[in-house]
Amino acid sequence: MNSFAEIIATIKKYDRIIILRHQNPDPDALGSQAGLATAIRQAYPDKKVLIGGSDVEGLKWLSKAQKVSDEDYQGALVIVVDTANEPRIDDQRYNDGALLVKIDHHPNDEPYGDQLFVNTDASSCSEIIADLIDSSDELQLTKEVAYYLYAGIVGDTGRFLYPSTTEHTMQVAGKFIGLGVDIAAINIKMTEVTLKQAKLQSFIYDILQIDDSGAALAIIDDDLMKKLNLDQEEANSVVSTPGRLKEVHSWMEAVQKDDGTFRVHLRSQGPVINELAKRHDGGGHPLASGATAKDLDEVKQMYKELIKLVTDFNQKGE
Repeated sequence: MNSFAEIIATIKKYDRIIILRHQNPDPDALGSQAGLATAIRQAYPDKKVLIGGSDVEGLKWLSKAQKVSDEDYQGALVIVVDTANEPRIDDQRYNDGALLVKIDHHPNDEPYGDQLFVNTDASSCSEIIADLIDSSDELQLTKEVAYYLYAGIVGDTGRFLYPSTTEHTMQVAGKFIGLGVDIAAINIKMTEVTLKQAKLQSFIYDILQIDDSGAALAIIDDDLMKKLNLDQEEANSVVSTPGRLKEVHSWMEAVQKDDGTFRVHLRSQGPVINELAKRHDGGGHPLASGATAKDLDEVKQMYKELIKLVTDFNQKGE
């Protein structure tokens, strides 16, 4: 594990820096990426700093990726944020640079990079980036930087509702507010949904399977998306919906992809679910993970495993 000082010293050495994040980015991935990039640009105007990856239509208000050429990678420092393992990096040229740095808050089950800093106690990667900037004499936590990082923290803490929220998280967020960040505008953007998404949220309650244990499953297949005129991005945006029900303690949302496989979101209010995700080509946090199921049968198998997990948790009285 490397220190903030070592990573900052590395940043100072390179004239060209490429910052990447994970596929299907969420606000924390985008916020930590854009926040770090902005801080470096402001501190070192002569450096070329690029942010790579594929854009998400519903999050373009937060950050947009730039075009990164093969030539840009030559001799560049590559920093990957908020990405637990290499297959999830949203640009598989990440090893084409001169040096690779990993900064993350997921369990470090698959270390990679020439330098890395991982803090699983942090609420978000954006919180880590705020701490990294705060430790530097040259990088500054400006209002623009704080805007990105606040959005990232709000995204990964569910607006400070999740157990990952700590005293330090609130202190960092308070610092952002002190800098004049318009938190109301960010919160509105984070919570607004389209009419189609609102209809899907309502429909989720009709199709939701709830076991007596408190485990739940929602399957959003291709037929349902066509019926509601939804794309995959819109379908993936309602993952928190089942958690509002008193009867639900842990849940899965399986969204069918174009190739017939399913992107599976797992969420929990107690039982640890990331080991289940790892068994199905995924991983993540103890209470928020993702996985991939090759077909509907695997989705159903995962649900059986989730029911057992929640049942065992309930019996132990944890």
